[in-house]
Amino acid sequence: MKKRFTVSCIGLGHRGVGYLQEMVKLPDCYQIVSACDINKERLDLVQRDFHLDPSLCFDNEEDFFKEKRSDVLIVSTQDRDHVGHCIKALKLGYDILCEKPISGLENEVRDLVEAQKKYGHKIFVCHVLRYAPPFKKVKELLDSGIIGQLVMIDDIENVGWFHQSHSFVRGCWRKKEETSPMILAKCCHDMDLLTWYSGSRCKSISSIGDLRFFKEENQPEGAADRCLDCKYVNTCPYSAVYGYTVLGFNAKMTVVNERETTKEKILEALKTSPYGRCAFKCDNDVVDNEITMMRFENGVTANLRMTAFANCKGGGRILKFYGTYGQIDLDELSNQITIGVFSKPKEIIDIGNLADLEDGHGGGDAGLIKELYENLISVQPGSTTLQASVESHLMAFAAEESRLKDGELVYIKHQ
Repeated sequence: MKKRFTVSCIGLGHRGVGYLQEMVKLPDCYQIVSACDINKERLDLVQRDFHLDPSLCFDNEEDFFKEKRSDVLIVSTQDRDHVGHCIKALKLGYDILCEKPISGLENEVRDLVEAQKKYGHKIFVCHVLRYAPPFKKVKELLDSGIIGQLVMIDDIENVGWFHQSHSFVRGCWRKKEETSPMILAKCCHDMDLLTWYSGSRCKSISSIGDLRFFKEENQPEGAADRCLDCKYVNTCPYSAVYGYTVLGFNAKMTVVNERETTKEKILEALKTSPYGRCAFKCDNDVVDNEITMMRFENGVTANLRMTAFANCKGGGRILKFYGTYGQIDLDELSNQITIGVFSKPKEIIDIGNLADLEDGHGGGDAGLIKELYENLISVQPGSTTLQASVESHLMAFAAEESRLKDGELVYIKHQ
């Protein structure tokens, strides 16, 4: 018979609950049994939605970690909590699915690697784009040799103007010292993809970037500190009212703590929520633009451009791969993969034919959960193990070091 793994989750935000929803679709593989979150509203919501025993739902980690609650633990708390929670889980004997980034501190990432060596359980990191069909398709094309030897990669991370204001100005990832630098919080997916696509570890890195726009000196004249009180509430593109009620940016779990909500509930929440603040009067300090250049050990070079100022609702990457016999473009904004082999007609693949674009990360969330099961029952290490993920983090730490030194070249200190 197929083994069924019991699952617990600590940290019941958008990402953690999203993974639980994917697991529910695979009832022969997973059974969700326990949950923990300091937010009582979210905890009660998950308890009801997933029909959990109330005695196995905890609003403090001390009680939750008194004993092992399941086979697998999803760690989807805040960045700076991941390592502490993972080490507690390793000691209890859990296999772990850890949300990225692992930590915003390099020493903590290395501590977790040592802890896993000591306790010996499996840790998988949620680099979901490796499992998304469009990104997997590009990997297959590169490995096939259709464009010859890969020489260079150009990666544009279009965060999107309102996504930036939601997550990195008003939201949980706005302060580097509390979470992670922007190059890690938002771009560790990109770093992971670049090392995956290049087939090599990164050798050296240089980066420049700053917080250009989302600061008090750029607040419009006469603007209020909260959007609901502001004369620009219906005209400012960064208006919380516009973003959450007109643009339709996801506000269910972060702003209102509900699966389904109404405009009236959102407006009420914005009176006091951090998400109702003026985007120019927050306590944010992470960058809103950054350019990073990389050289890999096998000679492949890459350029990563991260910008808040992209005209797209939920973000979207554009990657261009230059080979000795052709070029491949992956464009999430136009939903196309273009294969251009030199001297031959271009071939265009509609991303919509590869994945349901409404699924989390274009099918990446579902793909991760499916492959997680295969990795749990197998001796094979899997694609996004802790060891594989560490490389993207070392790249990001080096990039941040370089940025703080005005672009100075930094060589990666590998494990």
